[in-house]
Amino acid sequence: MHMEARKYVWEGAIPLQIHLHESEVTTLPPPPPALILAPRIGYLPLLVGLIKPYFGSSLPPGVDTIWFEYKGLPLKWYTPTGVLFDLLCPEPERPWNLTVHFRGYPVHVLIPCEGEDSVKWSFINSLKEAAYIINGNCKNVMNMSQSDQVELWRSVMNGNLEAYLRVSSKLKLVTVEDDYTVKLNSSSKSQQGTGETDFAGQVKTGRIPVRLYVWSVSEDFDDLEDAPDIDCWDKISFINRPVEVRTEEGKCFTLHDAIKTLLPEYFTDKPLFNDESPKLEDEEMNLSSEDAGSNKNTEVEEILYEHVTRNAEIKLVRIQGIEPKLEIPFSWVVNNLMNPDYFLYMCICVRVPEVNTV
Repeated sequence: MHMEARKYVWEGAIPLQIHLHESEVTTLPPPPPALILAPRIGYLPLLVGLIKPYFGSSLPPGVDTIWFEYKGLPLKWYTPTGVLFDLLCPEPERPWNLTVHFRGYPVHVLIPCEGEDSVKWSFINSLKEAAYIINGNCKNVMNMSQSDQVELWRSVMNGNLEAYLRVSSKLKLVTVEDDYTVKLNSSSKSQQGTGETDFAGQVKTGRIPVRLYVWSVSEDFDDLEDAPDIDCWDKISFINRPVEVRTEEGKCFTLHDAIKTLLPEYFTDKPLFNDESPKLEDEEMNLSSEDAGSNKNTEVEEILYEHVTRNAEIKLVRIQGIEPKLEIPFSWVVNNLMNPDYFLYMCICVRVPEVNTV
């Protein structure tokens, strides 16, 4: 594992410019926006301790129910801040302009959040889910001592990688060995010999917890700044699916292989028309008109589906703010870019052309 890469991830931050919603401003002039550096691996509700004192004197009376929005879209508090930024800002916006609300919680869009306790509960549950995917059970997470659980959570809140590694190592959540590192090590050892390296793929296989956010667009665009905005969560497909790392002798399981596993519908190799398909015999043609129409519609739907998937194009793959090459070993991506809850969060934009069915 490359500790330098992990360190970069843990130190990653997003500059935020947070505005108090105009409907909640009770003072003149209105307060200027708050400027905050938000950790990528953190969560927006954890910023409340910095934001509330800043806007407190301008708020109307009432009970605080804090939530954030971006361009009118309520932000999901249980999603890491960096993931929200990667998903909603194809062209990175710095600072990222968010609006904070202390009233009018959108219960029809967001599940309730009771502050830090809710975020911690969500994180621990996510960790349990990842443990179950990796080991087939979550006993090690369930059996954590109270002091270890507190230290683990504090390490995430404070961005303390050393403390996190010290506690998380007790959970024994081994994903896959980084075959990029294995290759480098093999290369350095072989330099004393023939100078050749026999790289036989990954050393350890396993199941990788992945959370995938897929944003489908019909319009084509060349520059990310021209990408259409996401104005509702219905435009995002959330896929919570493990990746089974499959190895072949002499081959490396890449990020591209992982995406093909997660999104097989966009990587179909089937021909649009199959000329070798058997023809119906005369005795099979005595269908009712209703049955014939139904079969015809089904065939048309299958052809349209294959046309769409064959012409779909992945426009963007972003993980921890970077756009990695698809040929990179997936094991390196997992071991270096996963979040503290042991999930790998991936944001993907796919252009799917519209098909005229008329």
